[in-house]
Amino acid sequence: MRSNIKSTIRTAVRRAAIAAGLEIANGLNRVGLMAGARGQGAIFTLHHVRPKFARPFDPNAHLEITPDFLDAVLTALKRDGYRFVALEELPDALAAGEGPLACFTLDDGYRNNLEHALPVFERHAAPFTVFVAGGFVDRTHTLWWETLAELLAEGDELRFDFGVGAETLRARTTSEKQLAFNRVAAVIHSRDEAEAIAVLNAAALECGIDPLAITEQLTLDEAGLRRLAGSPLASLGAHTISHRSVARLGAGEARREIEDSARRVEAITGRRPSTFAYPYGDAPAVSPRDHDIVADLGFTLAVTTRPGTLGAQASGFHALPRISLNGHFQRARYASALASGIPFRLARG
Repeated sequence: MRSNIKSTIRTAVRRAAIAAGLEIANGLNRVGLMAGARGQGAIFTLHHVRPKFARPFDPNAHLEITPDFLDAVLTALKRDGYRFVALEELPDALAAGEGPLACFTLDDGYRNNLEHALPVFERHAAPFTVFVAGGFVDRTHTLWWETLAELLAEGDELRFDFGVGAETLRARTTSEKQLAFNRVAAVIHSRDEAEAIAVLNAAALECGIDPLAITEQLTLDEAGLRRLAGSPLASLGAHTISHRSVARLGAGEARREIEDSARRVEAITGRRPSTFAYPYGDAPAVSPRDHDIVADLGFTLAVTTRPGTLGAQASGFHALPRISLNGHFQRARYASALASGIPFRLARG
């Protein structure tokens, strides 16, 4: 119980500290200090865009923003002088010095990207790119983070094999559920990812939860993606087939995942995608080897989730930073603060 309380307190303190830092950055930005941190612009990362539905246990809340918040962000960035450009046009726009620029990307291809995000982008004439995982489109792969959240929300305990036989984790309180979520997630990110997800899917099925039904419920199929791509503002990019960390795959398998996902997008749109997003996108999930594979396969650019603004691209265009629009911090001034680059400059000291 004591560890649960400590974990809850740590989370609250961390979020309060982030919010305080964003307020400071916003204040510095408003008075014109540290203007150089903005660089030439920013690429924003989104996932779900949908009206908020309160859930007692919501470990993926950071991946979800409301349409109203997205509208407020676009309004604020326009006010701040940003020009909205399509991601595939970014290299030319940067070369032309047409800053500050803002690009918008949405990972995984959720249904709400069509239903709720598209109308907001259309209202602001803002181009955007949706990164598509072929296994989600074809209902052959599962969104483990959504499966795990539903499994924990439904029960008071979780049985999971961490590699030494099945273990039962308590999941009666929100804190216990979050600790269980974190522990399973750590295994998925450290062991053979496909194997660990298969164990999770089996545990879910034993409890009457169908992981592939969750994929179907949440993500767009081929017909939905064609409807989305029918908008002149929308583009589809590649995001592997299985949504596994490419850095943890062998070179041959990583290359197949990336190439096959490009072919899957081309089958939907009739055009080979020029952009790629690394699943997860953080330092453990992406390596210089993967940058080389993406470049060799002919992608114009690729995006990570390494936070930062656009400046001199030390890694070329195959490891670009992105700024997450986080569901825990849905205030338009926070988006302006992040776009200013000041939080990342302060974090580096």
